[in-house]
Amino acid sequence: MKIISLFAGAGGLDKGFENAGFHTVWANEFDPAIHETFIKNFPNTILDKKNITAVDVKDIPFADGIIGGPPCQSWSEAGARRGIDDKRGKLFFDYIRILEAKRPRFFLAENVSGILQPKHSAALSSIMEAFENAGYRVSMKLLNANDYGVPQDRQRVIMVGYHQSENKIFEFPEPLKQKPVLQDAIGDLPPAAPALAGNRANAHTPPHYNHEYFTGGFSSMFMSRNRVRAWDEPSFTIQAGARHAPLHPQAPKMLLAGENKRIFAPGYEPLYRRLSVRECARVQSFPDNFIFYYRFVADGYKMIGNAVPVKFAESIARKIYADLYAVLPKKQKEDKNFVKLKTLEAA
Repeated sequence: MKIISLFAGAGGLDKGFENAGFHTVWANEFDPAIHETFIKNFPNTILDKKNITAVDVKDIPFADGIIGGPPCQSWSEAGARRGIDDKRGKLFFDYIRILEAKRPRFFLAENVSGILQPKHSAALSSIMEAFENAGYRVSMKLLNANDYGVPQDRQRVIMVGYHQSENKIFEFPEPLKQKPVLQDAIGDLPPAAPALAGNRANAHTPPHYNHEYFTGGFSSMFMSRNRVRAWDEPSFTIQAGARHAPLHPQAPKMLLAGENKRIFAPGYEPLYRRLSVRECARVQSFPDNFIFYYRFVADGYKMIGNAVPVKFAESIARKIYADLYAVLPKKQKEDKNFVKLKTLEAA
């Protein structure tokens, strides 16, 4: 099944859907710091580099689905929380603009849990109404990626819509009984290298590309709570900021030294370092052959932290695939034009 990807980033969603049997034929990503990474990891995908507000729907090819996570900063609990009043929040409506024009069989949209805050209820209702007016039956749920094969606690809102012509509604897959932890994700990696001076890239060589970590001090905010998860626990959420990367589990958990103040365990200070770019990628369930390209390691952390975890995306994609494609009669599966014709008829 062919899909198009909006706000593609480094391609976490795309990789997960690819693993489930989909192919991204066209993607849009405006940030030039990400382009090389996406192009080299998805050589068979057309990458549109324009601002999505300038994208003409006539330039987007046919696809069976649309996937993407509109920028989440305006909805984030840690951010300004301006929601739909922020220009980035309004990009959600560019997603809907394209959805209305292309009318694929399904869509998936991902966002942070902050979108569910009461202050954003009116905006969220408007978004859901717009999806429904475009002809989709929408399922929405707050999920933890750790329940779907990802070794971190990461809560995200997932919206999946099936076109009304499918006469189906998406039901979210059940959580896995076995939940991965840090040992599963990074326990086999050798010691990481510190970034070069100025936190420039230092590890673009095999066998473990991007296995370097950001260096520098820790802010009072960072030191306000424990940042270490043990080997037998899932990681904290991987964030987009290099300075906020979780600390490696080789170190003991930080000690309480006062209200909103933690310290490193005395005698173990050298063990406290941030997870490397590759370790963060592992925690986000990217495979080791998915290489990130950058000059400054902060850009590597940003790409990975903003991505949808690959295995999380794959779990949802496999359910969509089973609902809309795997259950078709064999003759229709073999007919390459069937899905396209069905969608055009519905339009």
